[in-house]
Amino acid sequence: MFQIFTDFASWLIYDLLGLSAQTKLGDVLHFFVEDVTKIFALLLVMIYLIALMRASLNVERVRDYLASKPKGLGYLMGSGFGVVTPFCSCSSIPVFLGFTSAGIPLGITMSFLITSPLINEVAILLLMSLLGIKFTILYVVVGMSVGMLGGFFLDAIKAERWLQSFAAEALKRGQQHSTANNPDDIQTQALTLSQRHQFAKTEMFDIFGRVWKWVIIGVGLGAALHGFVPDGWIEAHLGDGQWWSVPAAVLLGIPLYSNATGVIPVMESLIVNGLPIGTTLAFCMSTVAASFPEFILLKQVMQWRLLAILFCLLLVAFTLVGWLFNAFTPFL
Repeated sequence: MFQIFTDFASWLIYDLLGLSAQTKLGDVLHFFVEDVTKIFALLLVMIYLIALMRASLNVERVRDYLASKPKGLGYLMGSGFGVVTPFCSCSSIPVFLGFTSAGIPLGITMSFLITSPLINEVAILLLMSLLGIKFTILYVVVGMSVGMLGGFFLDAIKAERWLQSFAAEALKRGQQHSTANNPDDIQTQALTLSQRHQFAKTEMFDIFGRVWKWVIIGVGLGAALHGFVPDGWIEAHLGDGQWWSVPAAVLLGIPLYSNATGVIPVMESLIVNGLPIGTTLAFCMSTVAASFPEFILLKQVMQWRLLAILFCLLLVAFTLVGWLFNAFTPFL
């Protein structure tokens, strides 16, 4: 689905500029162009489509449907949607904004945001070939559980109060009362196609104007760090399986940036060279879902308190996952 962005980056960096894919500069610039164009396209398309839907449909039905079901089902649906969407952590943010604008409860949205970068169909297939079906199933279950529990916890502490003002206002608008009791909603339903388009376009450019520069900064940081995974150092210092090696691996993965597919070869290299599976998974999950570029982008929709809570939540979750896998590896 995203091959067009890869092809464009290859044409621009390798063909037009003449850089080699074998050089560090060529690899870094290719990574930067591919991710920026992909995220920009997702931002524009997803925000426009969600806004168009809000102007055209009664999105409260979705909210009311979720509200009428047990919360656990909502978290499962959000986490499950994260599994089937092949997004990295930064690419998930446009969908997060769309969910927020549609009034989807924050816990469900966060279940998606946490799970999406951790699991996708390509990563699952690669993990099966690398670790076997038992580890892969356990990884998927654990990854979805992290997303669901994260969503439950953030709902429990009413984390929506720590969204940035424009995101909080979008969530509030989306969670207005049913159409029958809200004249504004009835008026929205009567908009012409041209008016719906204008509403969606205005919202698209308004949100895009707030975050585009942070996409460049965040992906630029990720590109600068791309490919600099110090696997030899990791193997030498964290390969003995001490209890502290798992949180150390999590902390080490934070400055780095990759997606679930791109991190699999790194995972294979670490495991082949003797790093325990749990420590390897903790490092890779941190690299994929708790990177600095992601949090730079999230800062545009979340206040510092919510960012800090999410950050600590992920670090604790990944550490527990690493300890769990290290403890159960002999039995799998």
